[in-house]
Amino acid sequence: MQMNPVLMESAVVLAVVLCVHMVVWNQHSWCSVALVIQAFYVQHKWDRLLKSGAAVFQFRPAANSGIVPASMVMPLLGLVLREKCSASGNVYFERFSMVVTVAGMMLALFLSLIALGITRPVPTNTCIVAGLAGSAILYTTKQTLTVSEVIEVLEVLLIFVYLSLIVLYLLPRCFTPGEALLIVGGISFIMNQLIKRSLNLSEVKGDPVNYFLPVVVVGSLLLGVFFALLFCFMESETWVSSLFFHMMTAVLVLGILMPWLSLFIGRHPIMWLLDFVTLNDRRLCLLGYWVFLAVAATCVVLHQNHQRQSGSKKHQASTVVRKYFHLIVVATYVPGLVYDRQLLHVASVGCLAVFLLLEYVRYFRIRPLGQLLRQLLTLFLDERDSGPLILTHVYLLLGMSLPIWLFPGPCAPKGVLPGAGGLVPYAGVLAVGVGDTVASVFGSTMGEIRWPGTKKTLEGTATSVFAQIIAVAMFLIFDGSINLNSTYSWIVGSITLVALLEAYTSQIDNLLLPLYLFILLLL
Repeated sequence: MQMNPVLMESAVVLAVVLCVHMVVWNQHSWCSVALVIQAFYVQHKWDRLLKSGAAVFQFRPAANSGIVPASMVMPLLGLVLREKCSASGNVYFERFSMVVTVAGMMLALFLSLIALGITRPVPTNTCIVAGLAGSAILYTTKQTLTVSEVIEVLEVLLIFVYLSLIVLYLLPRCFTPGEALLIVGGISFIMNQLIKRSLNLSEVKGDPVNYFLPVVVVGSLLLGVFFALLFCFMESETWVSSLFFHMMTAVLVLGILMPWLSLFIGRHPIMWLLDFVTLNDRRLCLLGYWVFLAVAATCVVLHQNHQRQSGSKKHQASTVVRKYFHLIVVATYVPGLVYDRQLLHVASVGCLAVFLLLEYVRYFRIRPLGQLLRQLLTLFLDERDSGPLILTHVYLLLGMSLPIWLFPGPCAPKGVLPGAGGLVPYAGVLAVGVGDTVASVFGSTMGEIRWPGTKKTLEGTATSVFAQIIAVAMFLIFDGSINLNSTYSWIVGSITLVALLEAYTSQIDNLLLPLYLFILLLL
């Protein structure tokens, strides 16, 4: 029986939305139900625009628009965070979570308006559904947010509009509309929060660790946009241009980002980092272990490229070889989650900065490493790397790290959430490191029964679920802070739903799956 995978993907997302709605049950959860219905209608319009080539910008081919799963991430994330913060009595983060929810809904509505505005003939029924959903969301926003919070949402929307124009113009075929919504929307929210806190330094509070990520994200964005525009007018492969790139990068880091970060943490970042890393011997041991794994990953890349040079020029890394990196990342993150999550937080942010800088060097062909990186990474390209950037490794890092970065520490008593919430920091390890890896390996080598309309197999999905359940049992043994109480059935159901989403989605699963598992476990 032939089945449309887009319908099944939307059905899984709807099931997640209804799970959140049944637990939270407030005005915003009703709006999330209305939002997923209108996103379902709008997704068909986006898909038709992509097939006809009338979508204004060039999006990633061989994938649907992904509007439904992407539209619901920020609203659902805000809803579950608000529920946890409300239960812990943290009013500030409860209001902040409401802003996250409404901002996510507004960004999704804006993307819907774009599709409806350029679709010809005008889709009357879809316009009515979108209008009703938009009216409900606007009315709820008026009733629940203060004027300053509404202004904050509008600021995020404004940044999103301009940033989308820049990113989608400079990076054609890198994203689907849904991935652009998720990535650019998240960056827009981070930029707005960083600007807001920079203008109100007297209100800056909290753990200094939490300020590294916003500064790195904004700094990387500024660096990329600046050189992308500059190298439109000059050649980037010469030694002069390469020297200028390195000098301007040093100026940005030492002259802007370091002083900016010192305003938030109250000390020079390098001195603070030295004290942080050398706090105890365990941190030094973890760092040494991670350096060893980084060297091992580099050896895998060099070995695979040596095989390509000695064999066929068309040789590409197999699925099993790609999953070696997933196993290395699991071996990296699990000890950090068990023994020192703060160090893992800072190290993952630093790794993100290094990955983005190396990708700029490769993309602009900056000497002396630019051309070498192009040759080494070409082996690991797949159909998702159809644009000028290679983002697969960045998505893997984000998928593993986002549950750690998003963990609601201020709303968690003693830094630990009860029940299934104890597994929230492990969402990336479970969904990407274990689930996606096992599904790909077993599905490609042993799978025979395919899910209708997809290349994914039933055997791959089933082994993925079983492997994640076994991984949960292992985490219970090694991490004494986890206390699941009687939430085993909820955990199994959440893992199964996310495994089904992996089977049917054509979006970047390394990015999408951890976020949905994070949302379900946080309930």
